[in-house]
Amino acid sequence: MRKKLLNVFRFLFFLAIGVFFIWIFVRNLTPQERSEIIASFRRANYFWIAVSICIGLASHASRARRWVILMESMGYKPRYSNVLMAVFVGYFVNLALPRLGELGRCGVLARYEKIPFNKSLGTVITERTLDLLVFIFLFILNLILQIDLIRQYVNEKIYTPLMNSLGSVENVSMLRWAIIGVIVLLIVLLVVFRRKFYRFKFVRKLRDMGQGMWDGIWSIFKMKRPFEFIFHTFFIWIAYFFMSWIVFLSLPETSGLSLGAGLAVLVFGSIGIILVQGGIGVYPAIVAETLFIYGISSIIGYAMGWLLWATQTVMLVIAGLLSLIILPVNNKVSYGFRIFSTEESL
Repeated sequence: MRKKLLNVFRFLFFLAIGVFFIWIFVRNLTPQERSEIIASFRRANYFWIAVSICIGLASHASRARRWVILMESMGYKPRYSNVLMAVFVGYFVNLALPRLGELGRCGVLARYEKIPFNKSLGTVITERTLDLLVFIFLFILNLILQIDLIRQYVNEKIYTPLMNSLGSVENVSMLRWAIIGVIVLLIVLLVVFRRKFYRFKFVRKLRDMGQGMWDGIWSIFKMKRPFEFIFHTFFIWIAYFFMSWIVFLSLPETSGLSLGAGLAVLVFGSIGIILVQGGIGVYPAIVAETLFIYGISSIIGYAMGWLLWATQTVMLVIAGLLSLIILPVNNKVSYGFRIFSTEESL
């Protein structure tokens, strides 16, 4: 009962955060601006959105294939159809309960493929480790390629308003020295109390996570097809990139955006999805702020954010629900065929 209440609380908490961000943005809109957002949805070219959905499905199909490779390295040979539907179920669960989708897809394979839950969960940790490393690489690459635009945005939106609010030069100087002092203090405390520091539970979890990441990376080289696994890892993220960028073509105002803008939306938008379940409320706001760097008005940017979010979410909801319906039917038919074939051979 306690665990169920905790899950309900987590769901309501993250949902409330998303609704809060929606309210923050919408309350400042004028009736004309709201009309512009609705008009953007109406005049969008949904052909490009359909293309984006196809690319998204291809990325998830590649993820399922990558997962099969991981499980085959442990001696299991699950059917690809079950693995693919397990992936969709996992994403569907993640929309409601963050982080539980990974457990959900492992549970699907435990039921229909008889693969031990802890074994499949270990493979999920391995692939998530690789995804995290690719994301970090893309994040750094985005900063390097677009450092001037990002610096200009930070200066206009954060640094200048902050300095203006502080007023005098003395206050600005005090803030800088305070930040430096806090950083130095934290470093000194870490050095002096490093042994006691490692006794904290969350520090041990971080250390174990780091060890798990290293073990996951090392296990790749023990696979029968490591290069195919690496290929799918990069294909997944390339597909994620084009799944976002291709939707820019659906609106005239964003159709001329560069590939760099697509990379920025992929990187910063992913952070929003990580922070709040499904990115509801937060993802469109992050996309709007990101596209502002490239000269897109906040209204069009917000409309594009909702187009991107709705495209991905609707795809996952439909695919997840269909998978939950098809899984028991597909396996019943499959098992029946196996039994019939065995009796025939006898």
